[in-house]
Amino acid sequence: MSTGWIVLGVIVVLVLFAFGAYNRLVALSQRVSQAFADIDVQLKQRHDLIPNLVETVKGYAAHERGTLDDVIKARNSAMSAQGSAQVSAAENQLSGALGRLIALSEAYPDLKANANFQQLASELSDLENKIAASRRFFNNAVQEYNTGIQQMPAALFAGMFGFTRKDFFDLGASRTEVEATPQVKF
Repeated sequence: MSTGWIVLGVIVVLVLFAFGAYNRLVALSQRVSQAFADIDVQLKQRHDLIPNLVETVKGYAAHERGTLDDVIKARNSAMSAQGSAQVSAAENQLSGALGRLIALSEAYPDLKANANFQQLASELSDLENKIAASRRFFNNAVQEYNTGIQQMPAALFAGMFGFTRKDFFDLGASRTEVEATPQVKF
C-alpha cells in the first residue's frame, strides 16, 4: 500500500511540474506576443508618417523619383509582411530607403529648411528611437522564452505542449552599418 502512495506522490509532483512549466511558458509566450504587438504599433505609426514625408520631399526633389518609389515600395512591402522574420526583413529595407530619402535633404537646402520636413523628420527620428527600444524589449522577451523552453523541467514538456523556438527581431544586413563607427568630417 505504501508503494502505491509513493507512486501516486511522484505522479502528483510530475503533474505539478508540468502545470507549472506550462503556465510559465504560456506567460513567456504571451510576453513575446505583447512585445511584438508593441513593435507593430510603432511600425504602423512610421508607415502612416511616410506618405507625408514623401509628399514633402516630392515638392522639392521631384526628379529623385527612384528614391521616392523605393520608399513607397518598401513601405508597402513592410505593411504586408507577416511574422517576425518577414517583418524584420521588410522593415530593414524600409529603414534603408528612408535613410536615402532623409539624405536627400542634404542636397536640397530648401527642403532641409522646410518646417514641415523638419517636423516630419523629427517625428521619424523619435519613432525610430521608440522602435529600437521596442526591438530590445522584444528580443529580451524572446531570449527569456527560448531559454525557458530549453531549461529543465520545462524542456521535458515544451515540445509536447507545442512551444517552439522564436526568432529575434534582427537587424539583418544593416547590422554592419549599425556597428560601424560613424565618421565625422568638418
